[in-house]
Amino acid sequence: MVDAVAAAAEVPVATVRRAVMLGGRLDTTARLALSGGVEALGRVGLEVGRPVQPMLASTAPSVREAVDALGSVSVEWKLDGIRVQVHLDDGQVRVWTRNLNEVTDRLPGVVATARSLGARRAVLDGEVIGIDADGRPHLFQDTVSWRGDGTAEHVLRPFFFDVLHLDGEDLVDAPLRDRLAALATVAPGCRIPGELTEDPDLAEAVLEDALAAGHEGVVVKDAGSAYEAGRRGKAWRKVKPVHTLDLVVLAAEWGHGRRRGWLSNLHLGARATGSDGFVMVGKTFKGLTDELLRWQTARFLELAEREEHWDGPGTGVVWVRPEQVVEVAVDGVQRSPRYPGGVALRFARVVRYRDDKVPADADTIETVRALLPGGSG
Repeated sequence: MVDAVAAAAEVPVATVRRAVMLGGRLDTTARLALSGGVEALGRVGLEVGRPVQPMLASTAPSVREAVDALGSVSVEWKLDGIRVQVHLDDGQVRVWTRNLNEVTDRLPGVVATARSLGARRAVLDGEVIGIDADGRPHLFQDTVSWRGDGTAEHVLRPFFFDVLHLDGEDLVDAPLRDRLAALATVAPGCRIPGELTEDPDLAEAVLEDALAAGHEGVVVKDAGSAYEAGRRGKAWRKVKPVHTLDLVVLAAEWGHGRRRGWLSNLHLGARATGSDGFVMVGKTFKGLTDELLRWQTARFLELAEREEHWDGPGTGVVWVRPEQVVEVAVDGVQRSPRYPGGVALRFARVVRYRDDKVPADADTIETVRALLPGGSG
C-alpha cells in the first residue's frame, strides 16, 4: 500500500514510508501525498503523544553471520513479551502496542515506571514481560493474560531498547549508538541487556547469556542505523535457535484455495511414554512444497482410517494410521489446554519426512515439554 500511494502521488517511496512511520496512519498519509506531495509529507514529524510505527527485524541464521554482515553492532536480548511504545509528556503517560492499540489503562506498572524516569518528555520503545521471583521470564501467554489484572501487575516489567525522543530532541535519525547512549541516561535501570561490539565471539556470548536467562534469543542491530519503520529491513536481525522434533502424523486436512485437492494441514503427535499411543501437540501446513503436497496426499490416503467431511467431499480431515514420522522445526512450545499433552508447538514447519524412522523413534511428550521455558511441564 505504501508503494501504491507513492506511485499514485508520484513521490518517493521512502518519503511516504517515513510519513507513515511518524504519522502512524496510512490513510492520513495518502491524503497528504495526493494533495500536497513531497512538501506536505515532509511536514509530518514526530509528536509526543502520537504513536510511531515500530521498526521491525528480519531474521538471520546465526549471530556470527549477522555481525559479519553489519560490522559494528548492538547485540541485545530478545524478550518474548508485549512490544510497547511509551510516550511521556510532563507526567502524562500513554502506552501503545506494536499494532498501535492503546493499552495505557492495562499497564499501570509501566505508567508508574515511565513517570519515575529521568526525563520530562520522552518516547521509548521496548517490551513488557512477566518476571518470576528468580528473575526468570514467564511464558508469553501468561504475560498477555496478566494485562489489566491488578493483582499480578507487580510481576510485569518494562524493558526498553530504544528512545525516539528525549526532552525536545527527536532521535529517529540519530545512529543507534547515540540513541542507546541517550537511553542509558533516561532509563538506566530498565534497559534490555546487550553489548556494543564488532566481535562475533562477544556477540555469541550475549546470545548464550540470553538463553541461559530463559529468553528466546538476541537481536543484532547495526550500531549506525537510524530508526526506520515499515518493511523488515536488514539493519535489525533477530537470531533464535531453532529446535527440531521427530513427530508422527495423526491426520491431515484437505486444503483450500490453490491447495484444494491436496491434503495439507498436518496433525502432529508426540509419543506417549510407556505406551504405543501418541499425544497431539499441534498442527502445521508450513514448509510444504507442491512436490511434498502431492507425495503426502498419496501417502496419507494409503494410511487413511476414516474421514470426516465438513462441507462435502474434498473438505474436512482424514485420520490416518500413526506410521509416518516427520521432522518439524519449531521456535519453541507453550502451555495449551487445547491439546491433551498440555503443550502446543510454536511456529511449526515441515523440514522433511523421515522414512528412515519408525513411530517408536519419534520424540516423546516429555521431550516436547522440555522445550517449555525453564523445562517445566
